[in-house]
Amino acid sequence: MTDLADCPATTLAPAFATGALSPVDVIEAVLTRAAAWEPRLAATYALDRDAALADARASEARWRAGAALGPLDGVPVTIKEIIATKGVPMPMGTAASILSPAPADAPVAARLREAGCVIFAKTTVPDYGMLSSGLSSFHALTRNPWDLTRNPGGSSAGAGAAAAAGYGPLHVGTDIGGSVRLPAGWCGIFGLKPSNGRVPTDPPYMGRAAGPMTRSVADAALMMTAITGDDARDFTSLPRQDLPWMNLDGDVRGLRIGLILDAGAGTATEPAVRAAVEAAARVFEAGGAIVEPAEPWLTPPMFDAFDTFFRTRFWAETKDLPRERHDRILPYIRQWVERGAQTSALELYQAYQKLMAIRETGVRFSQRFDFVLSPVAPMPAFAAELPGPNNDPSRPFDHIAFTMPANMTEQPAASIDCGQTADGLPIGLQITGKRFDDIGVLRLSRWYEQARGPWRDWPQAPCSSQEPCPSQEPCP
Repeated sequence: MTDLADCPATTLAPAFATGALSPVDVIEAVLTRAAAWEPRLAATYALDRDAALADARASEARWRAGAALGPLDGVPVTIKEIIATKGVPMPMGTAASILSPAPADAPVAARLREAGCVIFAKTTVPDYGMLSSGLSSFHALTRNPWDLTRNPGGSSAGAGAAAAAGYGPLHVGTDIGGSVRLPAGWCGIFGLKPSNGRVPTDPPYMGRAAGPMTRSVADAALMMTAITGDDARDFTSLPRQDLPWMNLDGDVRGLRIGLILDAGAGTATEPAVRAAVEAAARVFEAGGAIVEPAEPWLTPPMFDAFDTFFRTRFWAETKDLPRERHDRILPYIRQWVERGAQTSALELYQAYQKLMAIRETGVRFSQRFDFVLSPVAPMPAFAAELPGPNNDPSRPFDHIAFTMPANMTEQPAASIDCGQTADGLPIGLQITGKRFDDIGVLRLSRWYEQARGPWRDWPQAPCSSQEPCPSQEPCP
């Protein structure tokens, strides 16, 4: 028997259409699941039970009247805290924020609301979304449901934890250096960073993308049907295209796939991660793909330029905060930012040029292959209380050398679970496609999802005499 909170999004619309399930049934199960986990995970912010139930009842009425808004009508969804939702303050994960209600939905939130989704909560982020961690000066510490002593990653920390714990099927994250893929890898879920501009963001910025975080590839594809296309608020957004998002059939025979196990910079890949990714590559080979080991193209100077540029950018954005607000920012981030004050104009220009070199070199490299496989992160999930795997504010990005390049090249890249450590921590496989080939990445991910064979069960929600047990109704 499957709890309704675990039902895939792709199964819900047919059940709603026949009356086998109601959106009210499903959101009640999701809210029960979140209530059981939240004291331990702290994955949500601004969870609104009453509004969620009202939206679910409205969806139920539409389905009964034959006026559903589409296949996402009534499906529960969470949205990352730094994506605006009308009327909800955005603390940006930091105690330094001034809380005021957002005046309007950001593009992704607006489109999911227009599709009839039940937006029942925001999900937590670290300060300003600047860490791959669940540590925040505003939110409680967000933990990984596979092991509560471990970090879910970030900055889409709450989204990763919520998806793995089964707070419904659909979750939205954002990614400027790996913030969808890193928590997806460490939480054992599927995460897609689309081609930059495919999903509009507000405000847009170099490297920034928004994308789905789900338990399955098909659910991510279903979300993409609603959230893609241009928006006037995002001057980088791509024109709307009628892409076959739900046509996930594909074959790997004859595909030329590159395999990178050394990022070329940052932290070295740990043996358990290397072994899991190599095993995944053998699955593709067994399916008829031509897998070719490839040398890294990213260089340490290119990689360090990302740190220089974003450190200086963040120093510029926070330097004029009143002292009492500035002092509330997480100390680790304040230590990281301090060096930004010493960056010269020439150093900043040179860093920008190296970021453009990442774009040029990476896109050229990608032309050699149909897709590229690599680890998502060089290590499994780290201690929950840490701001990053190495806990070193002078080298805060050493774990993102596999993920960050796709933000600069604007290529689609996904994380999908490919194995576990000896103590059960998930390991993520990154699948990177050529620029704009989002459909190809989804199809290859779906092929691997099926080819990897039976997979383990998701973490079980805690139960006690003080907490409601999950529903045991079957998922249709």
